Amino acid sequence: MNLSRSGICCGIAAPVIWLSLIGLAGAMRPEFSHSYQYISELGERGSITEIPMRYIGFGFAGFLYVCFAAALPATLRKGWRAALLAMLIGLDGVGRIGAGVYACDPGCNGLSSSQELHRLFAMAGFSAAILATVVCGIIFRRHPWLGMLSAYSISSGLLAATLLFLMTWEANPIQTPGLFEHLATGVLSTWTLVFAVYLLCASALSDE
Repeated sequence: MNLSRSGICCGIAAPVIWLSLIGLAGAMRPEFSHSYQYISELGERGSITEIPMRYIGFGFAGFLYVCFAAALPATLRKGWRAALLAMLIGLDGVGRIGAGVYACDPGCNGLSSSQELHRLFAMAGFSAAILATVVCGIIFRRHPWLGMLSAYSISSGLLAATLLFLMTWEANPIQTPGLFEHLATGVLSTWTLVFAVYLLCASALSDE
């Protein structure tokens, strides 16, 4: 398996590991509510799920996103377009890694520097992921085979952005911020998985 295809496989593994860790860590803490609590609370300092969530869920999965990003220029061969998409997906990975290095305070309500850095890295990762979906949908809309994902990519980005807005909107009558965050990361993770699988299939066909 060449390096490019290995990188694409990282793009398949990353969202699977991320979503699996959310489910596993949540199961380890029966008191945790996916509707009312943030994902970051699964990796909060002092919790029983801190180590797996910080170092596997955020750290290792983030590293896999970076590996996936590194494979895109050689896979897509589209100059600045592939470089831009790779940069955004790579920033998503770096944001995840940073959010794992800097754990949030218990309840994610503290004022420590670690809490603030965690928040900044997490928001940077989310923002980069949303931009990646929209950019992919726009700049590759005329691509001979990647264009088939254009509408799906843009819709995924807009939906995730809407969900994050609802999560942070203080006047939202539906006070379930955790649910909106879980749905947003689910939408973006699914997009990454679909995109990577699509690239892997296209790469396999091109080798035949």
